[in-house]
Amino acid sequence: MIELFADVTCPFTHVGLRRVVERRAELRSTLPIRVKAWPLELVNGEALAGRFVAEEVAALRSEAAPDLFSGLDPAGFPTTTLPALALTSLATARSLELGEVVALDVRDAVFERGLDVGDTDVLGAIAAAHGLALADTDPDAVIAEYEEGQRLGVVGSPYFIVKGVGYFCPALDIRRVDGHFQIQSDPAAFDAFMVAAFGASAPGASEAGASAPGASAAEGAEHG
Repeated sequence: MIELFADVTCPFTHVGLRRVVERRAELRSTLPIRVKAWPLELVNGEALAGRFVAEEVAALRSEAAPDLFSGLDPAGFPTTTLPALALTSLATARSLELGEVVALDVRDAVFERGLDVGDTDVLGAIAAAHGLALADTDPDAVIAEYEEGQRLGVVGSPYFIVKGVGYFCPALDIRRVDGHFQIQSDPAAFDAFMVAAFGASAPGASEAGASAPGASAAEGAEHG
């Protein structure tokens, strides 16, 4: 099993999780990915701002992920991800497969459909589509996962753990140079991650990207 600690509004997670899922499919593997909460609004003391994420997304779309982020709405960006993280935790408690599906869906809602998953009506509709109810979510489950991540030494979002080894953002090489983001693919590092996770490199891995643990993200607050 792969464990992933991440926030819903982290654009690097949206890319990284999608790339790993795509490569897993190419390998015809059924290895589950358990997605857990790393709520950046608790890490930083405030939620990510839509305008800041839009800058990251522009850098991502320019090279590393032109196929993603078709619907980002900075003006309607979620001001909290805690309810969406709680919904993911509830789904995971039902099954690892459902947890992964919901984790992908709430991120698609933000980045591909321009929805505010902090809105109860929006999130309730997503929950219902997967046979879940917001009334059954447990906010304490989010805190428990966050505290687990702290004990395990999680350094940012996304943070994958494979066989006890942590990989920060194994889809992207993220740098901030002269105040601007530079985000590129790192095929060799991504392939190394795939070997660690699945025991075999993925076909076409050179088209994806990765960073070794500890790759730089934005200056200041932690967000990725």
